Amino acid sequence: MFVATLLTNPETPVLDRVTVESLRNAWGGGDAKWLNPGVAAEFPLEAMPANLWEVWGGLQALKVDLAVQPAQGRKKRMLIADMDSTMIQQECIDELADEAGVGAYVADITKRAMNGELDFEDALRERVGLLKGLPVSVIDDVIRDRITLMPGGKVLLATMRANGAYAALVSGGFTSFTARIAAVLGFDENRANTLLVHGETLAGEVAMPILGKQAKLDSLNEISARLGITPEDAVAVGDGANDLAMLNRAGMGVALHAKPSVQAQCSVRVNHGDLTALLYLQGYDAEDFVK
Repeated sequence: MFVATLLTNPETPVLDRVTVESLRNAWGGGDAKWLNPGVAAEFPLEAMPANLWEVWGGLQALKVDLAVQPAQGRKKRMLIADMDSTMIQQECIDELADEAGVGAYVADITKRAMNGELDFEDALRERVGLLKGLPVSVIDDVIRDRITLMPGGKVLLATMRANGAYAALVSGGFTSFTARIAAVLGFDENRANTLLVHGETLAGEVAMPILGKQAKLDSLNEISARLGITPEDAVAVGDGANDLAMLNRAGMGVALHAKPSVQAQCSVRVNHGDLTALLYLQGYDAEDFVK
């Protein structure tokens, strides 16, 4: 058995009954259940639809996301999440680079690296090198003035943890940011790269080894093994090419507002919903959310 989930941005609840019922009838699904009126609904299916991606494309024009997953084991016991452009709305290195006067140049490299056009580790070293001499105090300024949380993150963490799940923030960014974001959102642990410093300024170097694509996958495997569960018991979320191995190994891998090349390699894609989409995809009703 499978479950089809339709959802949209909670700030603009455009999902209507006609859309849900029309798709349910076309696919011969069971009775629809509204997880949040106007925002999310689901219905059971006996088989994976052959025209899933054709329908998905049509719904995108309506600002509605669609996912079809196996019904069994949807509620996960672990959340493993990327940070930049996933749990927060910015790329931290781009914000630091802007303070250093090289924002546009670095942002272009970041975009290409996240789309899989550049080697992640080489791109990270190049970008960090451009931060040499920047005062360490700028990190606090950036966190205070430039970083905003992705909508739905606190509810996602609170709800999953209240239901016994473990949460890990695993980022190709920097520990100086992940430690703060993890504490604010309620993650159990965080892993990231370490910016090296000389006195009161950034050294323009990052500690080795670099936490990249393989390290994210290794983190998923290591943490799940430590908890006595399997990667299939985890939901992973990210947006960049360095997240792909992690997304494709987890029981539920969600490409959230992801780069086109990343979406193309993921079976669960959320372009319109916020982070509470991960709860709806697991079958949580809005009334079950912990706020």
